[in-house]
Amino acid sequence: MEKVRIGILGLGAISGIYLKNLTGLFKEVEVIGVYDLIPEKTAQAQKEYGIPKAYTSMEEMLQDEEVEIVLNLTRPFEHYATTKAALLAGKHVYSEKPLAATLEEGKELVALAREKGLLLAGAPDTFMGAAIQTCRKLIDDGFIGRPIGATAQMICHGHESWHPAPAFYYQYGGGPMMDMGPYYMTALVNLLGGVKGLTGLTAKSFETRTITSEPQCGTVIPVEVPTHVNGILQFVNGAVATVTTTFDVYYDRQDKLEIYGTQGTLRVPDPNCFGGSITLLRPEDGSFKEIPLAFDYQENSRGLGVADMAKALRTGRACRADCSQTLHVLEIMTAFEKSSLEGRYLELETTYERGPAMAHNPVRGILD
Repeated sequence: MEKVRIGILGLGAISGIYLKNLTGLFKEVEVIGVYDLIPEKTAQAQKEYGIPKAYTSMEEMLQDEEVEIVLNLTRPFEHYATTKAALLAGKHVYSEKPLAATLEEGKELVALAREKGLLLAGAPDTFMGAAIQTCRKLIDDGFIGRPIGATAQMICHGHESWHPAPAFYYQYGGGPMMDMGPYYMTALVNLLGGVKGLTGLTAKSFETRTITSEPQCGTVIPVEVPTHVNGILQFVNGAVATVTTTFDVYYDRQDKLEIYGTQGTLRVPDPNCFGGSITLLRPEDGSFKEIPLAFDYQENSRGLGVADMAKALRTGRACRADCSQTLHVLEIMTAFEKSSLEGRYLELETTYERGPAMAHNPVRGILD
C-alpha cells in the first residue's frame, strides 16, 4: 500500500508519542511536515524525527498538495477552527479529542466533511488497543450475560500541580468531562453501543486555581467551566451507567470502569491506556479472575487511530474512529451540563452504531 502522507498541526505535550509511533511503529503512514506556533518546537520535531518539511504557518501546511491527512494536535478550544480550515482546504482530518467544544460546532464539522467527501476522525484511539478490544470480545461473547449497567469514574484534583501549561484545562472547551471524558465515553459506547439519553448535574467547586508546577508556579488562573460532573446514561440496549468526572477531589486512584451483566461483572482497565489488567467475576468463581489480553497494541500506541484512518482512506473500508463516534461522544459530554442547567432528562440527537472490532495482522504496524 502506498503510504499516506501526514502533516502534524500543533506540537504540544502529546505530540511526542504521536511522532514516535507514526515515524517508527506504523508502516503505512509517512509524516512529511510539522508546524507549531512556536518555531523552536517545529525545528526540534523536524530534527529529532527526521521530518522533511517544517512549515512556517498553518496555511502553508494546508496549501501543500502532498499532505493528505492533517493530524490536529492543537489545544481543545482551537479544534473547531483548525479542523474547519483543514477541511475547507480539502484535507482529511484526524483530531485530538474532543472533536469540538460544542455540539453545534461538531455537527458543522461533520456536515462539512461529508459535503466534501472527506474523512474526519479523532481521538481517543485507546479503545482500539488490547484492553478495550478484549473487554468488547468478552461482552460480545456473553461472558457477563446481558449487559445491564456500568460505572465510570475519573477522579483527580486537576492538572495544575504537574502540567507545564494547565490553564486551558479550565477554559472554554476544557474541564474534566471534555478532557478525560472522551476516554471513558468512547470506551462505554464501544462496549455497550449507543446512548439514548441522559441526565446530569455539574458544579464548579473553585473559582480560581493556583499553578504549583513549573514554569508558571504561583500563577492564579480563573475557572470558566464545570469541574465536577455527575451523570446517568441510558443506553439503547437498556443498560444504565453512572458517570463521574472531577478535577476537585483528592483520591488514591484516578480511574474506575466496570461493566455489569446478568451473569457477571467486568473490571475494565484505565481507558486512557491501551493495555492493563482485566478481571472478570462470575458467580461460579466467587472472586475476580484476571483475563489475558487477546489483542495487539497494549503499550502506548497513540497514532493507532491515524494509521487505521490511513488504511480506510486507501482501501475504502470503514474508519473505526470516524466522526459518527466522535460526534456522539461530544453530544454525550456536552449534554451533561445542558441537562444540569435545564434540570431535565435529555434524549440525544445523534445515534451510534459500533464499528468493526480490531482484527489481527501478523505484521505489526500494518492494520487489517
